Parts: sequence; structure tokens; C-alpha cells
Amino acid sequence: MNRKPVVIGVAGGSGSGKTSVTKSIYERFKGHSILMIEQDYYYKDQTHLPFEERLKTNYDHPLAFDNDLLIEHIQKLLKYEPIDKPVYDYSMHTRSEEVIHVEPKDVIILEGILVLEDERLRNLMDIKLYVDTDADLRIIRRLFRDIKERGRTMDSVIEQYVSVVRPMHNQFIEPTKRYADVIVPEGGHNYVAIDLMVTKIQTILEQKSFL
Repeated sequence: MNRKPVVIGVAGGSGSGKTSVTKSIYERFKGHSILMIEQDYYYKDQTHLPFEERLKTNYDHPLAFDNDLLIEHIQKLLKYEPIDKPVYDYSMHTRSEEVIHVEPKDVIILEGILVLEDERLRNLMDIKLYVDTDADLRIIRRLFRDIKERGRTMDSVIEQYVSVVRPMHNQFIEPTKRYADVIVPEGGHNYVAIDLMVTKIQTILEQKSFL
């Protein structure tokens, strides 16, 4: 049998709970052959730009991502070839010189706000999830995260949300919901949806003789 890894795409807005869903699925298969690829690691290299220009980067826009490299890496993993995943330095607003060596696995979870936006990426996925959470919950989660974990002020988080995050969500992220095979309401707290996904993944793995 010609084995090929299973690719699961998990998309959703900032603060939707997509990372929680991804981690829940990952934890259920811990001990099996599974890995996570975060789209956030694939922001474009900006070393050719002055620092002042890098500060203007809109991280919620599709053009911020180096999808060509991400697709190249997924294709390598599908052939059971290892990759060196890039690391992004948010303090310098460009790609770090550091890389993370990743060995291929039987299940690949690809997570990020815009993983369903690029048709080339969608075509590599076996299952496409969209984590759908109300805007009020998303902004509250973002406030807690950015203030507690990133040292941001409430005013700066709200200003960024209103001026960048919300319009980008409405223009680019929310429309990708139509490409999803499964829509998961309320993110990581939707244990029924997560259980269904785990069962589906197990079925696919068994069919491919991975388990």
C-alpha cells in the first residue's frame, strides 16, 4: 500500500479557539505518529526591509504569509521527507536564523487563521475544519492573551482589533468557512465536535493501516 500522511487543516479567527481544538486533537493521538505545523511560523522573511517598514506589517493579511514555502514543506512531509521549519522573530518583525527540524509523521495538523484561504493548501488537506466563535468572545480572549502574555495595553489591543484584526477577519478569514468540511462552534470547549473529529481521523488511519 502506498502510504500517505493525513493532513488536517484547522482555521478560524484570532481568539476563536482553533489552537485549543488543534491541541485537543493532538493530545488524543499522543504516542501515535502526529505533528503540528503552525501557519504563524511561515510569515514572510522581511530582512530586506528597513525596520520601520517591518513595523507596518499586517499579520492578518494573506500576503503576510510565505505560502510557497509552507506548501513546499507540506509536500515534502507528504513524501515522508523531513523539513526545517522556519522560526519568526516578532521582536524584529522578520524571520529568525533559527529553524526547527521536523521529522515526517502519519498525521499532519496544519493550523492558522488563513490555512483555508489558499486553494493550493486546501488541495493538500484530507479534512478541513473551521472553528467558529462569536466576535465578542474572540476579542475578550485576545484581550486576556495580549495583556497577560504579551505585555500589551488594553487600548493598544482594542485599537489593533478595530483597525486591523476585525476588518481582515471579515474580508479574508470568515469567507473561508465555506471551504470547511466541518464547522466547530465555540472552539476547544466543543468536546462533542472534537470527539467526532478524533473518531474520523482514527477511521482514516485504520483505513491506511497506520494504527
